[in-house]
Amino acid sequence: MTQGPAVLFRRDVLDGIVSGRIDRVYRRWSEPRARVGGRQRTQVGVIEFTSVEPADLASLGEADAAASGHPSLEALIAAQAGTGELYRIGVRHIGEDPRIALRESTTVDADERRAIDARLAGMDARSPRGPWARDTLRLLAENPGVRAADLAATAGVETQPWKRDVRKLKELGLTESLELGYRLSPRGRAYLDGP
Repeated sequence: MTQGPAVLFRRDVLDGIVSGRIDRVYRRWSEPRARVGGRQRTQVGVIEFTSVEPADLASLGEADAAASGHPSLEALIAAQAGTGELYRIGVRHIGEDPRIALRESTTVDADERRAIDARLAGMDARSPRGPWARDTLRLLAENPGVRAADLAATAGVETQPWKRDVRKLKELGLTESLELGYRLSPRGRAYLDGP
């Protein structure tokens, strides 16, 4: 799964990909930032890259405009301003973000608990600031919806590194993002409240 956005998508484009109306996007890059078979999580689920190939602006037509969500060929061409080679990236929606179902789980069995314990221990061991994972879970449990900068300050950590750490917990289905701040997911609560 791609970590961080390889391809930025507007919400209307994502909705078009989900509906099947959009099956390609165009980007100017110095080198490809997506690869065939790569996947990216988005706010509408997981998008797969089905093709990544150079494109010739002069060969584009109205069908390309429609398939990429542009109202006209003129609009598609206007959107391609900038430098770098033009690429046609085939895209398709392949399903929901698997973390959603994971984080909604309200139980954590013994095997899952051992696996989570091992992952958190590994994160703590690799951290230059020492153990942080369980402390961060407890901080989120006590402060849902609090700004990340405030929680980072409470933890004595710079905001961006703290947010990266919370994303690691999110990958395990233990936390979820809110409009403002974060909270423990049901799975995170079950893990933290367990034995």
